[in-house]
Amino acid sequence: MQLPMPQVITQLNDWKSIRQNLTGKSIGFVPTMGALHEGHVALFERSIAGNDLTVGSIFVNPAQFNNPDDLKNYPQPFEKDLEIMNRLKIDYLLFPSYDQIYADGYVYKITESEFSQELCGKYRPGHFDGVLTVVMKLFNLVRPSRAYFGEKDYQQLKLIKGMAEAFFMELEIVSVPTIRENDGLALSSRNQRLSGEDRAKAPVFYQLLSSGLSTENIKTELARNGFQVDYVEQYGNRILGAVFLGKVRLIDNVEI
Repeated sequence: MQLPMPQVITQLNDWKSIRQNLTGKSIGFVPTMGALHEGHVALFERSIAGNDLTVGSIFVNPAQFNNPDDLKNYPQPFEKDLEIMNRLKIDYLLFPSYDQIYADGYVYKITESEFSQELCGKYRPGHFDGVLTVVMKLFNLVRPSRAYFGEKDYQQLKLIKGMAEAFFMELEIVSVPTIRENDGLALSSRNQRLSGEDRAKAPVFYQLLSSGLSTENIKTELARNGFQVDYVEQYGNRILGAVFLGKVRLIDNVEI
């Protein structure tokens, strides 16, 4: 009988045995926290098109949540996620427990001391330590040829690229453009937590980031429209922002 795809691996020792037999094949890797949407699908499709095998992971990483309520409320629809991966014919899914990923108790961690303190890092202390640490662990486990990340999390993308370069990691970090709803809202697993009223208002965030207004005027207009603004700043050729609608934090960025 044909096994369903992907092959779900919950024990890291099992994965290590499997990985030993995959030498000579190009491996694309898409790390996720689950609650998959079309943005994740775009990452998987790029990986499938560019590699012999595609590996995904689902791990809701407590180390990157500075807000315990955000972690508690993070959606985890595993069966739905598995259906999406099955439809895409992903080869392997890593689904490890916290105790396996953090057998050291999160004593050892990766820290970037400059850019990670700006933008989202300024408002989410320790967040990028958690992101970089878990991504490094997953890279060492999967040993991919290429790993795929969305441009919506632009600061995360830049930091992961920088980490891979700084530690001479033999993989390519591939960036994939942000996927949006028809009204412009960037796809995010957190969008499903928006109330109906806030969901209707949310596209204004993208509209203002794209408006050509100054960052100060964008912040003023966001506040006038009921958003709580963490930041709106220019970084290189992009305008990046983070806002709250109710208790839901949204991030986005646009190229200038």
